[in-house]
Amino acid sequence: MENIKIAIIGLGYVGLPLAVEFAKKYPTIGFDINQNRIEQLRNNRDVTLETTSDELKSVNVNDKTDLGTGKGLWFTTNLNDLEQANFYIVTVPTPVDKNNKPDLSPLYKASETVGKYLKKGDIVVYESTVFPGATEEECVPILEKISGLKFNEDFYVGYSPERINPGDKERTVTKILKVTSGSTPEIGKKIDAVYKSIITAGTHLAPSIKVAEAAKVIENSQRDINIAFVNELSKIFKLMDIDTNEVLAAAGTKWNFLPFKPGLVGGHCIGVDPYYLAQKAIQLGYNPEIILAGRRLNDSMGGFVAQETVKLMIKKDINVKDANVLVLGITFKENCPDIRNSRAIDVINELKSFKVNVDVYDPWATVSAVKHEYDLDLISDFKDINKKYDGVIIVVAHDIFKDIDLDDILNENHIIYDVKAMLPKENSDMRL
Repeated sequence: MENIKIAIIGLGYVGLPLAVEFAKKYPTIGFDINQNRIEQLRNNRDVTLETTSDELKSVNVNDKTDLGTGKGLWFTTNLNDLEQANFYIVTVPTPVDKNNKPDLSPLYKASETVGKYLKKGDIVVYESTVFPGATEEECVPILEKISGLKFNEDFYVGYSPERINPGDKERTVTKILKVTSGSTPEIGKKIDAVYKSIITAGTHLAPSIKVAEAAKVIENSQRDINIAFVNELSKIFKLMDIDTNEVLAAAGTKWNFLPFKPGLVGGHCIGVDPYYLAQKAIQLGYNPEIILAGRRLNDSMGGFVAQETVKLMIKKDINVKDANVLVLGITFKENCPDIRNSRAIDVINELKSFKVNVDVYDPWATVSAVKHEYDLDLISDFKDINKKYDGVIIVVAHDIFKDIDLDDILNENHIIYDVKAMLPKENSDMRL
């Protein structure tokens, strides 16, 4: 495919790093509906911390006409700018609703947007997580309707599942092998070649779009089920007065033992993707048992942590009602600012149901974002704490928490629940 001009639709944790890499070789348009996000990126600031200011400076162009030079990145909220592109990549989120049903509305809207500017010969690649068949069954009809063009005659599509690991500075986008696919064998090779030009780890061309879609949802479903298994083990071993982490360390000496650890499972991938596969299976008349069992167990862990905290307080003669508890961590994983679908909120809400006063501190999270997402007033600075707590729950294992001195903020009689076993065993009362 000659004279490639790329447009990335959605500039979040997935879209932005991808746009930056493509911009090093191709003229690239980064589109997002969030005006504040675009202004920040134009000023070389990425609040997700997935790219650095220097990286943005190196590809940022001051005027879209500069894209004619052959490479660079133009950030925009102007839909008309998309008309310049011929290779569209959709990276919008695909969440679930309050009933854990797949919500494809962002994907539908993105498809409508692209459809308005689709031209003969153009290619549209989807990276958003979907159930197998969604690209061709849900997105293509929208592209055809809005553009008036014929699929696989006038335009083509592909699917290349994102594998971004937020907060991971080692396995960045170019260092993670990329699965690609296309709506025809020829288009599959073209799409694969475009990605291969920036992905140093290499690519894997799947035989069909459905195979690539299925590969994505089972990657995270597999992790979800394995984490659910060790979470269940932690509940069983707790009844036996056995430390789960010590058991896992011993079992981990076997060469083929998988190193999963117990914890809260949130985020926009592992905590969401299994529902996409399960929903499609249910539509086809099959009731998935293991997938949904794993989801139910992992979704219950926040409440379990809070209840175990209350039991521990009672054992230590700490009045639960009106007790002060500090929760450390609100992001969905360690050393990352992403708060989407964080299961720390389950711990907090369950504690509040026992009339516990809960404060939350997380230096990785943004105060305004937490207020907007969870209606919580985050402690902005640990030094601002001027009260004593009856308990501390370390929910997220941020590296910075290892250096915090808890002695000054704890009552003499207190509990420390180290969910992720971050501290030495003797420094906490309980670990998951």
